[in-house]
Amino acid sequence: MSDLILGISAYYHDSAVALVDGDTVVAAAQEERFTRRRHDAAFPAQAVEYCLREAGATLKDVAAVAYYEDPALKFRRVLATYAGAVPFGAASFRDTFPEWIRRKRRAGESVRRELAGLGLGPVPEVLCRRHHESHAASAFFPSPYESAAVLCIDGVGEWATTSLWHGRGDRLDPVAELHFPHSLGMLYSAFTYFCGFKVDSGEYKLMGLAPYGTPRYADVIREKLIDLKADGSFRLDMRYFEYLRGQVMTGRGFEKLFDGPRRLPESALSEREFDLAASVQEVTEEVVLRLARAAQQFTGETRLCLAGGVALNCVANGRTIREEIFEGVWVQPAAGDAGGALGAALAVAMERGATRTHLGTGHDAMSGSLLGPAYRDEEIQAYLDDAGIPYTRLDRDALAARTAVELAQGKVVGWFQDRMEFGPRALGARSILGDPRNPEMQSAMNLKIKFRESFRPFAPAVLDSDVEEYFQLKQESPYMLVVADIADARRLPAADDAGDARGLDRLKVRRSTIPAVTHVDMSARVQTVSEHANPAFHRLLTAFKAETGCPVLVNTSFNVRGEPIVRSPQEAYTCFMRTRIDVLVLGGFLLLKDDQPVWAEDGDWRDEIPLD
Repeated sequence: MSDLILGISAYYHDSAVALVDGDTVVAAAQEERFTRRRHDAAFPAQAVEYCLREAGATLKDVAAVAYYEDPALKFRRVLATYAGAVPFGAASFRDTFPEWIRRKRRAGESVRRELAGLGLGPVPEVLCRRHHESHAASAFFPSPYESAAVLCIDGVGEWATTSLWHGRGDRLDPVAELHFPHSLGMLYSAFTYFCGFKVDSGEYKLMGLAPYGTPRYADVIREKLIDLKADGSFRLDMRYFEYLRGQVMTGRGFEKLFDGPRRLPESALSEREFDLAASVQEVTEEVVLRLARAAQQFTGETRLCLAGGVALNCVANGRTIREEIFEGVWVQPAAGDAGGALGAALAVAMERGATRTHLGTGHDAMSGSLLGPAYRDEEIQAYLDDAGIPYTRLDRDALAARTAVELAQGKVVGWFQDRMEFGPRALGARSILGDPRNPEMQSAMNLKIKFRESFRPFAPAVLDSDVEEYFQLKQESPYMLVVADIADARRLPAADDAGDARGLDRLKVRRSTIPAVTHVDMSARVQTVSEHANPAFHRLLTAFKAETGCPVLVNTSFNVRGEPIVRSPQEAYTCFMRTRIDVLVLGGFLLLKDDQPVWAEDGDWRDEIPLD
């Protein structure tokens, strides 16, 4: 057990824990899945307990703890930022500085104290890595590449906002970086805020909104907000941003440039928001492409690894792949700060002599990102029986076949299997599934099951052997982090004649033979499913193909808007009963909504879940 390294990210957002043994990822999970608080920033006590339990270990068995950033360096950046903003940042300083003094300034000591309080054994040495080093390590070391360029783009760590690394074997060397406040992540978050969505949560909404608009503000962004160089380096004009001076992202300067005040959250969307989203998305893709070309030129590598929050922009990832700058692109599935826990652990493990043993397998080291808790059928049955919940138990092949029939009949299925996913995407372990051929499925799942905005697209999961029949994608996309166009053979002629449909009216146009997963720009966020990475989900897709001829399913996360993805059978059943999901599959058990006892709760549960 002496090779165990425990990685921790905490205190900002998406707190998480990862446990590695050499280069093997034993377990990883976000704290939000245990506390049920979305993007929980608290010390990840329950995730620590889970990871150690999964390994059959205590802290005594852990060689070192790796914290995902350098708190002292980050504190100096925060002080410098406030000093440069005097007197405008006084209110923000007053509100946030006590937390820095109490805990964040010495986060390593805070981690040690919290671990000691768990009573899980003596706390080993706590080592702090730098934020972008943790991102880079999470991107390169688990990747299937012997060597690669590594690009990390996010809001900010200590000072770095964009960094380029060269990964070779078990080494990761820094090449170049850009510093705060000049940040592509902050630029995108500023538009997220201005369009009325939550920062560090709603950026994916902005990305999904972009195809509804035209990029009529893109030139304004290029001329006024960002000075972009040929190599992808850039500077922002800080006169138009407020995040240096307060707790908001934009102010009057933004309003003058972009035709009025920011949209209020939950208010009606207008053409302006569609066009703002399209514009910042276009500029973001341009920056990412220039950075990718610079990464290739600086390193001479033919493969690229990506991490950092901006690496969750799957449209930009897809564009990078289509441009064929690299022969292969691999994105860390937990690309945001949660993945920093994994990267920090791997960085320390490699420093202590670990080797990348998975390189000979042809696969990455993420185990399909299925690294969280699993529940045995015996545990599930005990819960169902104790609660008096009716079910049918089936063997795995019969279960897949029966579920495929239900899906083909238009039913929506909650699918709960094996280990929970690590990262923001549901990948067929904690998923809600539907028939992509059904033109009503997208709006029905958004409004009646997820309780979220109608414009939000759903992703297709497709058998890896059939991906090119349905999508213009020539590489694997196992983690749902690449957007690709629908294959020509699956497009419908009517899609080229959408009339005068604008804005959200474009949702009504049927564009392909899989309309429920075809976005308004004829694209989709693709997940390729292999038997190696996820045998249960592969079995279901295979059964659905046998039933319908279609190897694709709608795949969205098993939760409602504002709630973390479900972790346990109890949480899955609750979500099943609160929504219009028709069928629930828990391990080897199939539950039909019509067979269930009447569900009753005190009050409206939706009042308890803050909107995302």
